[in-house]
Amino acid sequence: WLAVVLTLACSGAFSVAHNFVYGADANAPIRIMAFGDSLSAGYGLPDVAEAFPAQLEKALKDKGYNVVVLASAISGETTSGARSRLEWSLADKPDAVIVEFGGNDALRAIDPKVTRDNMDFIVRRIQKDGTPVLIAGMLAPPNLGRDYEQRFNTIFSGVAKDTGALLHPFFLDGAITVPGLMQGDHIHPNPEG
Repeated sequence: WLAVVLTLACSGAFSVAHNFVYGADANAPIRIMAFGDSLSAGYGLPDVAEAFPAQLEKALKDKGYNVVVLASAISGETTSGARSRLEWSLADKPDAVIVEFGGNDALRAIDPKVTRDNMDFIVRRIQKDGTPVLIAGMLAPPNLGRDYEQRFNTIFSGVAKDTGALLHPFFLDGAITVPGLMQGDHIHPNPEG
């Protein structure tokens, strides 16, 4: 997880949230919601402190940011499930949201149009409240064929472009291709990944 955390922490995305939020109350911590699936929930990790939200909070605090990362992730969730629980999740009133979904859509070969429509809805609904969004993108596994891969892999950059959201193109970048950073399932990062 550390590679993913540091990549996102250094992306500049949190500077936007920092400036947006601290204009109102310089003493209040930025409340960043990690809204995602098993990759954010820490599926397979022995301790929740090793999951993405906890590691992100620690990495940002180590960089001097006054933050609290809200864990709002459910293992196995698709973008349709995320869309259905969005209002409930936003009740926590986050100051910024990382939207990390799509892996389960791809593993289930859900039509990329459905995934794109859901992602677009989720991002626009969050932005409606004036909340900055960082999309943490996903790539389709190559076993689904070239056509599916091409349609799926443009979802996240397309939604970011259409909505003005920030984009980290591939959430698992820096972990998935590095030996020793993934769990035995080759889908989920281990504590070092």
